[in-house]
Amino acid sequence: KSNAIVYAKNRQTIGVGAGQMSRVNSARIAAIKAEHAGLTVKGAVMASDAFFPFRDGLDNAAANGISCVIQPGGSIRDDEVIAAADEHGIAMAFTGMRHFRH
Repeated sequence: KSNAIVYAKNRQTIGVGAGQMSRVNSARIAAIKAEHAGLTVKGAVMASDAFFPFRDGLDNAAANGISCVIQPGGSIRDDEVIAAADEHGIAMAFTGMRHFRH
């Protein structure tokens, strides 16, 4: 129930990955679920229940063609995560509200 990632595209949820030790693994699972449904995450929006502690989450998002990320922010490494989003041309919004549970 923590480290949840949700992909949305064309007004629908297309993939969900949750309950993993790693946010990157949650993102991979969400992409796999989308693919199994015959959908692609390219151009999708990615939402996270908690901040990205490292830039690898944004690097992974870019590799999958994610166009926008929404997340709470609040990591001590937010600057690195923002830089990764900027490098990859990914729009990113901070909500200031965590939904991380454990």
